[in-house]
Amino acid sequence: MYKIKFGTDGWREIIAENYTVHNVELVANATAKWLVGKSLEKATCTVGYDCRFGGKMFAEKTACVLASHGIKVYLSDGFCSTPMISLANTKLNTYAGIIITASHNPPSYNGYKIKANYGGPVVPAEIEIVESLIDYSLEIKTERLESYIEKGQIEYCDFEKMYLDAVNEKFDIGKLKQFEKNFAYDAMFGAGQNVIKSLLPKSFLMNCEYNPGFNGTAPEPILKNLIPFSEAIKNNPDLLCGLATDGDADRIGFFDSKGKFVDSHHLILLLIQYLTEYKNLSGKVVKSFSVSSKVDKLASQLGLETITTKIGFKYICELMITDDVLIGAEESGGIAVKGHIPERDGIWMGLLILEYMALKGKSIDELIQDLYAKVGEFAVERYDLHISEIQKQEIISNCKSNKYTSFGTYNIEQTENLDGFKFHLGNEEWVMIRPSGTEPVLRVYAESQNSEKAFKILDACKNSILN
Repeated sequence: MYKIKFGTDGWREIIAENYTVHNVELVANATAKWLVGKSLEKATCTVGYDCRFGGKMFAEKTACVLASHGIKVYLSDGFCSTPMISLANTKLNTYAGIIITASHNPPSYNGYKIKANYGGPVVPAEIEIVESLIDYSLEIKTERLESYIEKGQIEYCDFEKMYLDAVNEKFDIGKLKQFEKNFAYDAMFGAGQNVIKSLLPKSFLMNCEYNPGFNGTAPEPILKNLIPFSEAIKNNPDLLCGLATDGDADRIGFFDSKGKFVDSHHLILLLIQYLTEYKNLSGKVVKSFSVSSKVDKLASQLGLETITTKIGFKYICELMITDDVLIGAEESGGIAVKGHIPERDGIWMGLLILEYMALKGKSIDELIQDLYAKVGEFAVERYDLHISEIQKQEIISNCKSNKYTSFGTYNIEQTENLDGFKFHLGNEEWVMIRPSGTEPVLRVYAESQNSEKAFKILDACKNSILN
């Protein structure tokens, strides 16, 4: 029997295979029992959906199941991003929020994320409780959506407007508008598509239309999925930079004036500098296991403590809600900062970078060069190996048994296994092997002084583990 399991960021499956109306209703029913079990005076919940196929239908089914348990539901009146749901939780003081999304996964997937009252992912221990409450023998029966609306159990809400109001409150939009005609944005057909249209309407916009098939490309803001965007920036001398966000707009991709991809490692470092230098903020730097070691180096220079977590933003969020955290960040483009919600937010981070450029009077290219003067040049690259499950498990077993002592000419000096296996090679270089928690792939990462050297390490590792 198929068992519903939440991964590093929600439950995701292929639509019509395991992601069915019935299974979504089972998860919603378990969520409702979890909420009611909290003995709240009046349980409340936000529910939204991104631009994926069937999102509105799955969200409405979820809302009806929650309402059948007496929970007051605030339902999105259109597609919305994950950060919009998280922010709405804090504004409406709801106990939880549900966003129907598979984030950056291919268009054949959909998913279900649970957000908490504080505006970030529900902590892993609570997710385990929800999983344990799934009753596979149930046949879910609810009233019609209109019936719950008439009773006031379900109420439509404009979460996008709430988000735009928060942006206008926290940012000097007038200052950002100096970049309006020099700024490019690619929504990847995702749920962030209306935000930049509203804030900076004269920007160069790509893929800001409704297309639940994402034009056949997974809406993950990495270079291989953004080549047309990169070329557009490269071929337009008026464009200073470009922002891209994923399907539910919680991840960021960024480009410099030459159309060169600026990865999240560099963005994390720039944001640390901006928050400390210009916002006069302090706090701990929390990063996931696959983030560049240059983050530790800069944090040390600034007198900030660094904490490394397992991969999955939920682990970062746990610290952000219990400790004094300046920034929480992942290699995959998920970044959260003090002064906003403890949630990844691609658009918010992009606007912060623009604000930094405006205050410094420098391009993103120049800001990166300033950064290199402090921490040295570096590059982190990644391969996603689509291999069989048997082969994947064999490689992981070899890692666990310390079979690998070198990868080609690169000797392993030290190994960490917090989440996956990171092999330190000396000279500030490392390679890491980890199976994805959301996709059937084996991820291999490497850091070195430049991309060419990082890819050489990746190739040496790939040859060693696959032969």
